[in-house]
Amino acid sequence: MDHISQIIEKQEGRRLEFKGELPANSDLAKTIVAFANDAGGDIYLGVDDDRTVVGLPEDDLPRIEEQISNMVYDRCYPTILPEISFLTIEDKHLIRIRIYRGSMPPYYLKSEGKIKGTYIRVGSNNRVANESIVAELERRRRNVSFDSEIVLDKTVDELDIHTFSELYEEKTEEPLNAQVLRKLELVKTEQGNEYPTNALILLSDDALRFEMFPNAKVECARFKGVDSEEFIDQKSIMGSIAMQAEEAYNFVLRHINKGAKVEGVYTVSHWEYPIKAIREIIRNAVVHRQYSLTGKDIKVAIYDDMVEITSPGLLPPSIDYTDMESRQSDARNKVIAPVFKRLGIIDQWGNGLKLVATEMKRYPHVEFRWREVGLSFQVQFIQKYYVGEIGGNGGNLGGNGGNLGGNGGNLANVKDQELKNEILNLIAHFNSITIQQMADKIGISKRNCERVIAILKEEGIIKRKGSSRTGSWIIINNKLR
Repeated sequence: MDHISQIIEKQEGRRLEFKGELPANSDLAKTIVAFANDAGGDIYLGVDDDRTVVGLPEDDLPRIEEQISNMVYDRCYPTILPEISFLTIEDKHLIRIRIYRGSMPPYYLKSEGKIKGTYIRVGSNNRVANESIVAELERRRRNVSFDSEIVLDKTVDELDIHTFSELYEEKTEEPLNAQVLRKLELVKTEQGNEYPTNALILLSDDALRFEMFPNAKVECARFKGVDSEEFIDQKSIMGSIAMQAEEAYNFVLRHINKGAKVEGVYTVSHWEYPIKAIREIIRNAVVHRQYSLTGKDIKVAIYDDMVEITSPGLLPPSIDYTDMESRQSDARNKVIAPVFKRLGIIDQWGNGLKLVATEMKRYPHVEFRWREVGLSFQVQFIQKYYVGEIGGNGGNLGGNGGNLGGNGGNLANVKDQELKNEILNLIAHFNSITIQQMADKIGISKRNCERVIAILKEEGIIKRKGSSRTGSWIIINNKLR
């Protein structure tokens, strides 16, 4: 466990909150039920929001402890049993209220009732849970997943699962017969008839899927520049969810660069992004998204400087992205996940985040970020050394709108900023790349490539270490003057 001084250095978030003093009963109760409904968490009294230790009067500690206990008992339902302890740091006294993940969700404020008084944790804030979130919490209490619930609109025989059946047989070399459907819990029996579960509806190409889950799709887009104002390409992937991850992954591959790195006498292909990690995150987005959330789809966005994947639903309580090296497994969709495993879409349980962490070590020039955005989870792969356009009208690299010594080329008429970005990305990937290899990769003359490199050197952005044949490039500063 972290020492108290280390904890105070952390930011408030899903499992941590600071309060300078005992807050109003309603505010504290909201946080407590939100923690109980999610992954649990700690509340520290005596630490301001800016993480300044202000402390609590020592004589007041027993009274505050009793006040907290009474408040939790009187205001929260079902019963929550907080663990309250006294701590000392810098000769100042704190109270820690530890809330464990509850086994009887949804937890809510008695005075407001289940529908209006259930709170969840989104980032560092408490939010009122809508009806679909309350229903999800109730399913968690019963240990039932949304994808396992039965759908009575059509029998299995009436449902079009032709495409999924062909894929299943191709990947597993066994037919998708009635026995297999029952074994995988893709069908359930009701009054003598077999009906599909939500999982089979999502895996099908039946019209019922588009009626029930119009947003069970992946929206892919390649944007021009670093914002979402202008599309270069876009695609809506709306078929069976069993096919969505691979189609989205192939869309990404079409819109990111692939280079070559010389290793000895061999030339090795190398992508500008960690594609194994991207593939894993896209697969996770499809298999673990919260399909009960209406009006939300998966989004895969590619910008000049990053790849971004957003999936509906917050992280399952037991998954911790701050500890990616450990093996973690918590399938929200308890029927879909085993099916995806049999299809080979996901690997052995718990290996996914470890694979991503391992792959990211091979790409030091790419930053891995994750965050919760509203009721969605978002992952970003960001190019650290991206250089964007200069000035509102394309600007010039020299700062005076003049010519580039000797060739009379006006910088406003050539896109040197784009060349600079491509060269920096190549160097970030392959620091031993030669100028000729750069020129060949970008599709420009060697002389033009030498010209832009000279500018980068002059601006103190890059330098060369060693000879032109055996040396390497070093990025000193990725900021343009």
